[in-house]
Amino acid sequence: MKRHAQILATLSIALLASCSHKSSPAAQLKPTAFGSAVVESSGGKQSAQTGAPLPQPLVVQVNDAQGTAVAGALVEFSAAPGVIFDPANGLTDSSGQLTTNVTLGGLAGRYHLTASSTDKAGKKFALTIDEIALGYQQALGRQLNDAYCERCHNPESTSERVSNFDNLEIKPHPFTEGDTLNKLSDADLTAIISHGGPALNKSALMPAWGNTLSKSDIQALISYIRAISDPPHRNAILG
Repeated sequence: MKRHAQILATLSIALLASCSHKSSPAAQLKPTAFGSAVVESSGGKQSAQTGAPLPQPLVVQVNDAQGTAVAGALVEFSAAPGVIFDPANGLTDSSGQLTTNVTLGGLAGRYHLTASSTDKAGKKFALTIDEIALGYQQALGRQLNDAYCERCHNPESTSERVSNFDNLEIKPHPFTEGDTLNKLSDADLTAIISHGGPALNKSALMPAWGNTLSKSDIQALISYIRAISDPPHRNAILG
């Protein structure tokens, strides 16, 4: 019994010591250099389904007043609640750049991401980058776009898809071309997609898809077009 009492006393002391011990705070990153501007290198205006990571990382660069890249500058990322950055901050590398992986929030819409830093005087400067979270209907629209529309409406070829854009005498509008497509009502877009370009006195090179796509498919495709338009459509939800 005496031995058991000694063991319990020893355990109690150890537990009290561990509870009272305060872990030292994580060391904060300290910049070794300062710039005057943050610019985007790559990764802006991407789209992904709500709650999903963006396909490509976001890369930003810190420059000085002469436009020269600054290594060792501290950059911090921020956005609306629900957006996750990995990492959320860091020091720029030898090329003046910092890379972060972004996971979008659970609400569909356009998210404003901010990359900020400070100059030698402690004054904050920042860059805002837009990324797009697609809801279920918009994500379905993207799949339909990839299957039926992208080959003609996207002028850029990829390893998976060769664009037909340059072969067309009358160039189709990219779906990001908000200056033009935002002026068309949903009914106008429905007519063009369903019955082809001539339905609105547009080019006959735009075929009719009404026998291929259902009404709900067409609605999903229009929802996707509205989501990615640049400048944003008035119905776009901002997250």
